[in-house]
Amino acid sequence: MGTSRRRKECRGMSGRDMPMKRHGGNYPPATRGKVVVWGYLASYPFGGMTWQVLHYLVGLRNLGFDVWYVEDTDAEVRDPVTFWPNDNYAPNVEFLERIMESVGLGGRWIFRPPGVYEFCLGAADMNGLADLYRDAAAVINLCGSHELRPEHDRIGCLVYLETDPVPKQIAVAKGDSTTIADLARYHYLFTYGENIGADDCLVPVEHFTWHATRPPVIIDWWQSSGHPAVHRVFSTITSWTHTWNDVTWGEARWRWSKHYEFRKLRSLPGRCSVPLELAVVGISDEEAEEFRNAGWRLRAASELADPDVYREYLRGSLGEFTVVKEQYVRPRTGWFSDRSVCYLAAGRPVVMQETGFSKFIHCGKGLLPFLTEEDATQALEAINGDYDRHREAALSIAREYFDADTVLRRLMQTIGLL
Repeated sequence: MGTSRRRKECRGMSGRDMPMKRHGGNYPPATRGKVVVWGYLASYPFGGMTWQVLHYLVGLRNLGFDVWYVEDTDAEVRDPVTFWPNDNYAPNVEFLERIMESVGLGGRWIFRPPGVYEFCLGAADMNGLADLYRDAAAVINLCGSHELRPEHDRIGCLVYLETDPVPKQIAVAKGDSTTIADLARYHYLFTYGENIGADDCLVPVEHFTWHATRPPVIIDWWQSSGHPAVHRVFSTITSWTHTWNDVTWGEARWRWSKHYEFRKLRSLPGRCSVPLELAVVGISDEEAEEFRNAGWRLRAASELADPDVYREYLRGSLGEFTVVKEQYVRPRTGWFSDRSVCYLAAGRPVVMQETGFSKFIHCGKGLLPFLTEEDATQALEAINGDYDRHREAALSIAREYFDADTVLRRLMQTIGLL
């Protein structure tokens, strides 16, 4: 498909007004080698996923790497309007092109259409993509988004960056030969499960070394002088039900769906003075009505798919109240959320279900973990009673623990590139 034809078919999409900083001529010289990031930027062009990838791309570019974004996967492409899988990838490519331009990386992306092996779109053809892999100091598989093909074994430094811990570790411990062989093709394995491998974590670690990392955030993107909390609620954005990815280990079954945890807290709005809102997808009409009757405010998460709207929603909230999937909570993984990091960077306090992260991140002001409904009530009331102090603390936590420069510098030092 030619470029002109693709542009005619493309609909208007998000990304036009994203006020990025430190792009174009403001980047340092790219003297530290080429780094390729694999992700879901084009195939899943929605709020949180977009920001997740951009924090890595721009964060690495700010460290002086020649950063490329590549989608080289046969995974389905989601329509940016209907959210359903769609064979028409033209709007997604147009979105990718615009987003990469907005951060000063317009000549640094390649998209191979799913199921197509004869050509790709963007800055290189298939031969150029092979050359990029050959020359890259590292290729980072963010979220494990890409399946490996035989030609990927020629990559000199292949990095698996796991944002959703537990299933891979369990599969390896159970002796799953496919998972073991797949992970063995990587040179480094990273996980957001910062407590994995510790004595108080129930997740088994066998065969491989998992390096802990955290979600990076470019704090400037979330700042706005005097930006008001226009929604006056503690909010979060979530999918309600997942019917896959549950795991069993020994006698334990750990589920990968948030609705179990939210149901335990259905009566919470009646116990605290802070309004609570869920921007949610996948909840039934019946259960939505039950939650509304209990005092929760609900809105459609699909309204926040545009990355700009997503960001304004976070910045316009008082803070975040969120549960965490049982799979991260019960085994004490130490997992932390990409989305919660953005709330903190916006100076919005976070009340989040404890996963063991309080071992590594200072809590009590700006970030308050909870395990029970009573804990959650006390945390929300504490913030409400001293909001300005908690807001300042939230931003301080983002700067100290999640700043992209710090997080990505440590990651690149681990793989020997800094």
